[in-house]
Amino acid sequence: MNTKTIALILIVLGCVVLAYQGITFKSRGKPVDVLGVHVETTKTNYVPPAVGAFALIGGLVLFAVNPKSA
Repeated sequence: MNTKTIALILIVLGCVVLAYQGITFKSRGKPVDVLGVHVETTKTNYVPPAVGAFALIGGLVLFAVNPKSA
């Protein structure tokens, strides 16, 4: 991937996170056995808007900087 593609991905992801004021997603947690009963757990993860702002700013900086080709 070149630099412009990575910058564009960061900009889009940053805008999405900021538009939704943070993103919540669930992932599988540890399975638990309680008294012979098997229970699946889930873990809730949160991506705060500050991470989206950093991704957006980082993408804009990466897009604006023109790396010198060797």
